[in-house]
Amino acid sequence: MKTINRKLLSLSMALGLAALTTTALAGKPGFEKCYGIAKAGANDCGGNGHACAGQAPKSGDKGDWVYVPKGTCKKINGGMLKGEKK
Repeated sequence: MKTINRKLLSLSMALGLAALTTTALAGKPGFEKCYGIAKAGANDCGGNGHACAGQAPKSGDKGDWVYVPKGTCKKINGGMLKGEKK
C-alpha cells in the first residue's frame, strides 16, 4: 500500500512540475520579450549569467529583457527582439 501511495505522489508531483514549466516557458499572452531596455534590477527573468528577475546588473544590457505589449519593442529606443542585433 505504501508503494502505491509513493508512486501516486511522485506522479502527481511530476505532472504538477510539468504544468508549471510549460506555463513559465509560454510567456505572457499579448506580450513579447524586449531585450536591451531593462533598467538595473528591473528585468523580468533570468539572463546574462543570473537566473532570476530583478538581477540585471546594469541598465540597457542587451542580454536582459522585460515583457512589453506586442508590437511596442521596436518602437522603444534600444529595444530588440530575440536574435536581432543593434
